[in-house]
Order: sequence, then structure tokens, then C-alpha cells
Amino acid sequence: MKPVSSRDNPRLKRLRRWATQGRARREEGVLLLDGLHLITALQASGHALDEVIVSTSGAGKREIADWLDMHAAIDTIIVPDPLFAEIAVTETPSGILAVAPAFVPAAGVDNGRDCVVLDGIQDPGNLGTLLRTAAAAGVGQALLGPGCADPWAPKTLRAGQGAQFELEIHEVDDLPAALAAYRGTRIVTRLDAARSLYDTPLAGPLAWIFGAEGQGVSAAVAATADIGIFIPMPGRTESLNVAAAAAICLFEMVRRRAVG
Repeated sequence: MKPVSSRDNPRLKRLRRWATQGRARREEGVLLLDGLHLITALQASGHALDEVIVSTSGAGKREIADWLDMHAAIDTIIVPDPLFAEIAVTETPSGILAVAPAFVPAAGVDNGRDCVVLDGIQDPGNLGTLLRTAAAAGVGQALLGPGCADPWAPKTLRAGQGAQFELEIHEVDDLPAALAAYRGTRIVTRLDAARSLYDTPLAGPLAWIFGAEGQGVSAAVAATADIGIFIPMPGRTESLNVAAAAAICLFEMVRRRAVG
């Protein structure tokens, strides 16, 4: 490991730019991974790391120290905790960051396979959780329309816990057009729907359409759906967090298919 202790070090300047500027990360084609879990998830997906940055206190943690020993060939710098805090992408720094090449977008949507379609999900935590849920349910692709948070931003990556590395993520400019080409059943969740999730056939392929909590799915996207459904809520709560609603729908699909 190479020690770096100056704020003016060119590598630290570059890392500060990437930590604070999403446009810079995209233009320069990099991902910032915070924490050992994300780093090992990326490695497990078959992708390589460009460099690793560890804080002085992070290097003293057994789990991180063991990983560093096993990956001594990766270009690694160690920086004092105050400098690490300047490049950290979360409020509670994990002690280790990694830089990796950005993922190349998938060639095209498979219109005959299950997918989640996300319309205006602006919160990085919700978006990351939705992607993590989709990956856990075996849904292999996600379509993100305009207004969604950056799926590759550090906060979204942390919420996804590596799900982004297991999904084909398509950021599309025109969701209605993309959905018009879909060959399966398009299902939208909406509070005013007349059909319950539990009374809806869930044989695939399915495109599950979820919208932002405040505004819901836009009228143009909702108009492409074949079926509108609601999730029965016997309690007095008016609505569910969108990530919770997606988990209920996707795992009802998993349950239904598992039992035949």
C-alpha cells in the first residue's frame, strides 16, 4: 500500500471529484464502491477493480486487512481518516473504497422476459432497494425511465448491495415506447385499480410497472399497461412505500410459480 497524506495529491483530487459529481463519474466511466460487501460483489460478478483506497482506521479492521492481504496486487493507497472522510460517499465511512470501470449498458431489452419498469423513482435508497428486490426475485432486467435516480451512484449502489451487478439495467428515454414493444403482460400497480394482486394470473413473462410514491406512475406509462392491480391493505394505512409494494408483488409471483 502506498501512503498518501496530502490533500493536493492528484489522486485524491480526482477521487473528490468523483465522490461529489455524478456527471464526472459518468463522463469518465467509473464506479465508486463503498464498503467490502460491494467490492466483493463486483468481483464475484467477474469484473475487475482499478484501484482501492483505504483509511488508516479501515486498514486496522480485521476483515479489511485480510482482504487487502489477499489482493495485494491491486493498486492501493492508504490515507489518514480526515482525508478519507473527504472522499467518502456515505455519512458513516466504511474505511474502504474502490474504483471500477463503469458497466457497459446491455445491448437491448429482452421483450420476452420478466422485467421491472421504474417510472420516476427519484430516491436512491428506494431505487437501490427495488433493484435488489428484483434481483432476489430472479427478475433479470430493469427499465428505468426519465426522472429515476442514477442506478450507479454510490448511494444507489449501497442500497442495491450488489444487485446492479446481477441485472441488465436499461436507462430509456421513452418508457411508453419501450413498453409498447413488450411481448408479455404489462402490470401496473395503482391505488384505484379494480383487480387485486391475489386475483391476478402471474404466468410470465411480466413487466411490473412501479412509480414514485408521491406521483405514482405517469398517465402515459400507465396507459400502456394490460392490467392494473392493487395490493389489499386491511389496515388504515393509505399506501405502501414503493419498494415494499414491489417486494410484495414480485415475491407473490415467485410464490405462485413455485406452487405451479
